[in-house]
Amino acid sequence: MAERNDDRCYINKYDAYSSNVANMVGQDGKLNEALGKSIQKHIDLLLERLYQGLSEDEENNYIVYTGIGGIAFLHLHLYEKLKQDRGQLECALDCLRRPLKHLNGRKLSFLCGDAGPLALAAVTYHKLGNKAGSSDCIKRLVSLYKDVIQDPSLPDELLNGRVGYLYALLYVNTMIKPDTIDRDIILKVYKCVIDSGIHMSQQQGWRHPLMYAWHDKHYLGAAHGIAGIFYILMQVNDDSVKKYLEELIRPSIEYMLTLQYPSGNGPSSIGSSSRDKLIHWCHGAPGWIHMFIMAYKIFGEDRYLQAAKSCSNVIWNRGLLKKGYGICHGIAGNGYAFLAMYKLTGEEQYLYQACKFAEFMMDKHRKPRIADRPYSLFEGVAGTIYFLIDLLDPKNAKFPAFDI
Repeated sequence: MAERNDDRCYINKYDAYSSNVANMVGQDGKLNEALGKSIQKHIDLLLERLYQGLSEDEENNYIVYTGIGGIAFLHLHLYEKLKQDRGQLECALDCLRRPLKHLNGRKLSFLCGDAGPLALAAVTYHKLGNKAGSSDCIKRLVSLYKDVIQDPSLPDELLNGRVGYLYALLYVNTMIKPDTIDRDIILKVYKCVIDSGIHMSQQQGWRHPLMYAWHDKHYLGAAHGIAGIFYILMQVNDDSVKKYLEELIRPSIEYMLTLQYPSGNGPSSIGSSSRDKLIHWCHGAPGWIHMFIMAYKIFGEDRYLQAAKSCSNVIWNRGLLKKGYGICHGIAGNGYAFLAMYKLTGEEQYLYQACKFAEFMMDKHRKPRIADRPYSLFEGVAGTIYFLIDLLDPKNAKFPAFDI
């Protein structure tokens, strides 16, 4: 049980995992019936709140991160994970129709640009059996790639940059079929990110082979930084990238290991090494843990697993955030760290921890901080719902716009 409390987190008063709380999962790999019913009831309650609360502000904001694009993503998730109700696909499409008419190509990533609505619409049309609609969205999505690789001002990070666009391509291939987006286009974007990292590292004299920046600052987390870039790059499954994994990405992750705090957390950026504060997916251990897990899967080195376990420990101790229940910098996003560890190890302690974070969020007597975009996917209620849906089927949980 955590002892630390500050202005950023609540004291974690939950007991540590023991065999007394076993049998959380049934033979089908999903949560046991009683726990599942409790979570489903809360999902229904939050969905009602979401539908009542969505305002014109969200509807006029087209992006996935805080706008109507994220609500479309949630409807697709509801379709995939629950009853495969065609009505959820229609709702997703309703969310996307207006954005599709107003996209302007000025921003290109999945979370904060045109690639998100286009990828989601391509998948939605495909599942509705509308081949022409899906094909048109795919064509528009692919048409952005030259700007992605040719614009020197475009960052490489996930939220606004090249790997955010790369995720959109990989998402379409995962949800439709593997060759929907041409392999050569994916590899050109991948290589552009690699070349950018090599250039900055050499230009600035870093000892490790890849370095990235956003707004002239070397961020390290998942949203703006190196952890997110490496995590997306490591999910590209192609023989031609293996040399980059071994020669460039691996030694750069070794550098990240040297930056990890004794607590298990990671700094938000280079130069903030004395500030062990942020336990967010966007900045800190809840984003780093996914990078370390993927590195362990690819390279098989125990030190990456141990680094991931250190991340999970600090998230358990200090991850009940007062910032709210969102995904980007809230408790739901931190809960995904435990689901990722559970998927990797099969150890029930991590599922227990994810469930306890969910229990904290479902406490009707606790009033969370209201986010700037209270109903959005990455800051608000939609993200809480997304996490709870994944918790019902933990072995197949995927962090939205991050896990392929």
